[in-house]
Amino acid sequence: MRRLILLAIAASISTAAVAAPETYIIDSNHSMPRFSYNHFGYSTQLSRFDKATGKIVIDRAAKTGSVDVTIDTTSVNTGFALFNEHIQADDFFNTAKFPTATFVSNKMNFEGDKPVSIDGTLTIKGISKPQTLTVTSFMCMPHPMQKKDACGANATVVVKRSDFNMAKHVPYVSDEVTITLPVEAVKQ
Repeated sequence: MRRLILLAIAASISTAAVAAPETYIIDSNHSMPRFSYNHFGYSTQLSRFDKATGKIVIDRAAKTGSVDVTIDTTSVNTGFALFNEHIQADDFFNTAKFPTATFVSNKMNFEGDKPVSIDGTLTIKGISKPQTLTVTSFMCMPHPMQKKDACGANATVVVKRSDFNMAKHVPYVSDEVTITLPVEAVKQ
């Protein structure tokens, strides 16, 4: 009887430890979303947002998770102050009316114990569209500086500016924009 009780306790402890969702808070200092686009066929331009916040919940054993990222569109950084103002104007991000963009997901797709894509909704300028981010790298380990568990990932998606009412200068400046989301997050 004692052995049966010990087995039941051991099973419940190992099940709880294996199938527990973990919450990670995005480290804004190491999570700066980028976007790139073709400029008149001459070059690929690369810009970023300096402020992003959010959280990731992941249960690798159950192969489930969620992502909630908010990007401060007023923090757009093209490398030039005048162009930052241009990108924040009504024809593009219209940051006076829409100071944030979001990506919200409740579905992670796994291969083995790693997420390979994330299905969710991207909202820019108040327009929401379903998108699938492709996860190009993913790793969790103890953070050497913070002494807490942390996860990092890179994810990408190609969207059309015209889908978000930002089509000024298409086709000279490409309609397709590649968004790259590098994320580092620390366990809560």
